[in-house]
Amino acid sequence: MTFDNQTSSSKVRTAIFPVAGLGTRFLPATKSTPKELLPVLDRPLIQFAIDEARAAGIERMVFVSHPSKTAIERYVTEDVQLEATLRQKGKADLADMLHNNALSDGDKHATFVMQPEPLGLGHAVLCAAGEVLPGPVAVILPDDLILGEPGCISEMIAAYDNGTAGHMVATMQVDEDAVQNYGILSVTGRDGQLILADGMVEKPDPANAPSRQAVVGRYILDGSIFDDLRGLPAGAGGEIQLTDAIAKGVGTVGMCGFRFSGQRYDCGSKAGMLQATIAYAGQNPEYSGLLAGLGREMVAAE
Repeated sequence: MTFDNQTSSSKVRTAIFPVAGLGTRFLPATKSTPKELLPVLDRPLIQFAIDEARAAGIERMVFVSHPSKTAIERYVTEDVQLEATLRQKGKADLADMLHNNALSDGDKHATFVMQPEPLGLGHAVLCAAGEVLPGPVAVILPDDLILGEPGCISEMIAAYDNGTAGHMVATMQVDEDAVQNYGILSVTGRDGQLILADGMVEKPDPANAPSRQAVVGRYILDGSIFDDLRGLPAGAGGEIQLTDAIAKGVGTVGMCGFRFSGQRYDCGSKAGMLQATIAYAGQNPEYSGLLAGLGREMVAAE
């Protein structure tokens, strides 16, 4: 089945970053530091997400934040004074790194909107509606860290065809006892890395799960998602659920899953953050000896 969605461009130009959550699982650290700025070794979670979007050719980044999390905007935008101070102290390499990481104040491709109340992921995406460029949009959840080259969003954009499915969600196969923690696809077929589907079920009982293909924090959504979100009643927990809006559009724009090639870490949990830090450190030869030594110590202690 194909869908006639070609009246609007299939080019993905905008990425939405929902960063308004309060990170309660990481308290007390997140009392003063937003979860998205917590480091994986020496690199904040939000930087991984920004770099992934940049590598995918995203033209505009919309950050949906909370008024209490001004530190994210300070981090994302360029600090000319700090860079100048570093250069005066002979630390040009650090100044260059900060300059390259930042989204300059003069760039129109970075913008912030506020989500004052925690009304769900769907509501966060809807808050960005007035700032997106025409066409489909990407949604990147920074606390779902996916390590690998090419980046997950780059892979998804390369495979995206809104004539086949207007909504594409990143998926991974999970163990049967884990399906209750995810949105799960109702699978109708497969085409390479694409998982064709006719809907999804949010956090099903393992006995009733339609598959083991779990949705994780990367989406490419047809522009119709905003109209579907506007007309959506509150769902589970009194929140506007993005999965409900995606399911609503299945009959008109279609949906599919995408099996990405990278390794995903749930950095919304302490265990996932620790796993990500070890994995990322393992990619750096500077820490290989340290990690090997820790491994030997753990084996000896058993």
